[in-house]
Amino acid sequence: MMSEEPAVKPSRMSGVAVLPWTVALVLFLLFIGVMAALWQGLTADPNVETETKPPEMTAAPPPANTPPPMDAVAPEPTAEAAQAAQEADAASMPEPVPPPVMEPQAEPEVAAAPPPPPVAAPVVSPEPSESVADTEAPGGPETAKSGTQPGNEVAAAPPVPVAEPVLPPPSPLMIPRSQRGSLRPAPDPGLVEPSAQGPLPRIGLDGREPWKVYARPYDDRDARPRVAIILSGLGLSSAATEAAIQDLPSEVTLAYQPFADNIQQWIQLSRAAGHEVLLNLPMEPVDFPANDPGPRALFVTLSPDENQDRMRWALSRVSGYVGVVNHMGSRFTTSRDAMQPILAELKARGLLFVDARSAARSVATVLASEMQVPRAINDRFLDNREVSRATVDARLAEVERIAKDAGVTIAIGQAFPVTLERIRAWAATLEGKGIALVPISAVVDKQSDR
Repeated sequence: MMSEEPAVKPSRMSGVAVLPWTVALVLFLLFIGVMAALWQGLTADPNVETETKPPEMTAAPPPANTPPPMDAVAPEPTAEAAQAAQEADAASMPEPVPPPVMEPQAEPEVAAAPPPPPVAAPVVSPEPSESVADTEAPGGPETAKSGTQPGNEVAAAPPVPVAEPVLPPPSPLMIPRSQRGSLRPAPDPGLVEPSAQGPLPRIGLDGREPWKVYARPYDDRDARPRVAIILSGLGLSSAATEAAIQDLPSEVTLAYQPFADNIQQWIQLSRAAGHEVLLNLPMEPVDFPANDPGPRALFVTLSPDENQDRMRWALSRVSGYVGVVNHMGSRFTTSRDAMQPILAELKARGLLFVDARSAARSVATVLASEMQVPRAINDRFLDNREVSRATVDARLAEVERIAKDAGVTIAIGQAFPVTLERIRAWAATLEGKGIALVPISAVVDKQSDR
């Protein structure tokens, strides 16, 4: 019995000895766990989500944690931790944003879509005439039938498809070969009167008249015989209008139809080339409706107020012209009652009137003189009956003769290619003949009444 007692005591002592080491091990493991958790908490960026999706839709592992802030106290990281921190920095940096890609824009067609092209109609027959100028100028290559009826407002006929596209609106870069200095800009703000129809010309508060302000300068002391050439009916054909502006001497006066497209641009280009400008005023011929003067023409059957309203519409279409010249009008210009309110309106607005002499019995010139309206009188049509080189040359020779006899003369032509070519060639000979080619304003009130 004495031999068993020592065997039991060592066993108890070993259990007591092992217990503190076990507790110490557990505490050490807990300490290691706490330190590991503390290290993880210090190294984690609270602003970075651990599962932030990458910019692209493809699946990818979550980005590594960012390094600790500069003010955090942490043990020196290992090489593996430093590499992980660099990767986290690269992941947290915002990717460069490429510049926005501009979608290609379709190039505009000459800045804006050109308006519907006017439709050239066949040349109409000239109306019967008894004038010194032989006959009323026909509509020519640019006159279109509009179906206008007296007393009715007629809308322009819808454009008809044509085989070839018309030229776009006039280019502001067009530089005429005949340019000799541009005229002053138009409109002059002091010579414009607002109205329901648009801006209308008026005499300025200082007494300035549009026909003088917009005129091409000319030395009135020049004693040479004077010839004024008017090219009428422009604006309906881009090709013909550009040719007139570019090819003719700047002293030639250009007259535009009020219902033409891009008329303000044409007049600006004309004035930039030095050309004085008139506005065609459509009037009733004796053979209407066989000859149609165009939309919003003046008729003897309309009231004076209606005719004045139609004329104001024409005047409001554009600025920068010195006056008007009748287009057709072999019936209208023979009526004093019809012409009187028209001339009164022109006088009140400071505009001149050119009597195309569509009829020998025209009263327009005499009436204008009585009313003290600035006026001029056509002596010859250059190309109304026959358009040929010989005809135009013969008429120009007559113009020379009248200028030498009377000191002043006026002729009217149209934008036929042969007419433009012959005027250009003829004008080059005038200097040697002692004849001056002048704008229409230089012959105002210098012809006898007839």
